[in-house]
Amino acid sequence: MQYQELFIAAITALKGNLLRTLLTMLGIIIGIASVILIIALGDGATQSITGQLASFGTNTIFIIPGSSEQRSQPVQVQSLILKDAQAIGELPNVAYIAPFVSKATQASANGEKDNVTVQGVGADYAPIQSLEMAQGEFISKDNEESLSRVAVLGAEVMTKLFGEGAQPVGQTVKIDNRSFRVIGVLQEKDANITSNPNTAIYIPVTTAMKILLGTDHIFGMMLQATDSELVNQTSEDITSLLIDRHDITEGEANDFTVRTSAQALATIGSVTGLLTALLAGIAGISLLVGGIGIMNIMLVTVTERTREIGLLKAIGAKRSDILTQFLIEALVLTLVGGAVGMGIGILLAFIITSIAKIPFVISPVAILLAVGVSSIVGIVFGYYPANKAAKLAPIDALRHE
Repeated sequence: MQYQELFIAAITALKGNLLRTLLTMLGIIIGIASVILIIALGDGATQSITGQLASFGTNTIFIIPGSSEQRSQPVQVQSLILKDAQAIGELPNVAYIAPFVSKATQASANGEKDNVTVQGVGADYAPIQSLEMAQGEFISKDNEESLSRVAVLGAEVMTKLFGEGAQPVGQTVKIDNRSFRVIGVLQEKDANITSNPNTAIYIPVTTAMKILLGTDHIFGMMLQATDSELVNQTSEDITSLLIDRHDITEGEANDFTVRTSAQALATIGSVTGLLTALLAGIAGISLLVGGIGIMNIMLVTVTERTREIGLLKAIGAKRSDILTQFLIEALVLTLVGGAVGMGIGILLAFIITSIAKIPFVISPVAILLAVGVSSIVGIVFGYYPANKAAKLAPIDALRHE
């Protein structure tokens, strides 16, 4: 028999019981759709996070309190102070440095209230985060030194408290029932991995520490080196400086962590890649279930078509012809199911990434994986029933009731 004839015979057999065919493909459809969706979401989330980190530039350095072991503990580690930031700012390769603290609280103005994140920051925070002003000015070094009760509003906060198109500069906003004078409003800006400037209120870091938090410690600091090629050297200089300032002896764990943007990108990439692979593996279990379903249905089909197999062999069909026909049926089930699942997975990925506002990414790897896995499942789980059909003796098959 020719392959064309075998293919037509396989399609005809599958059409003969369309409902069973559709139900058999369901497991493959769900499995492929899940794999495509998870890989797309993982790639989109990774691209979104790496894009946000890349927006800081390759010369950005983050310093946070505690070693990795200490940060895993529920108690906030307090090991960095403002004088640490001032000392680091005097290093030769540091262009900007911004210590920061934060607090989730409520702000009010004009009878309106809003839940906000208050960010206590330094004057250099704006250039590091590429914040631009829509009205007024950002926090200055004079504001820091004098512990001024001044505030810069994010775009969404300004709208909620003062209304669309308002000019709140010079007016008063209450934060934690304490009055602050508005000196500026930020232009709207996309949220990044560290903060959402639209829903934040910025006040001098010194004011936030004394009035809102009552602490002498900062939550961390961000800085930019004068040149991206000097980032590693600057990172080493910062580490040496803090070790000396904190009297950390040799062999003792550091009570701080210094990370460059490149290191943060590498860490996030490895973590998201591992999570995506893990979730894709879990989704692959449904492919295994789908493959077992195909094998079971094909075994039932072989039993139902025993007489047909006997007739084919009686008129000269070879064992290889029977084997090929049933393998083609299994392959058609998995490939069509894989194509449908791929379409559903891509559609769901597009919808979810649009809602979550992350990049829509469909990699060639995901497509090749869908086609390859579908083919393998069809061959592996279709072979046993096909081989069983091919081994049937013609006389025994014809006698089957």
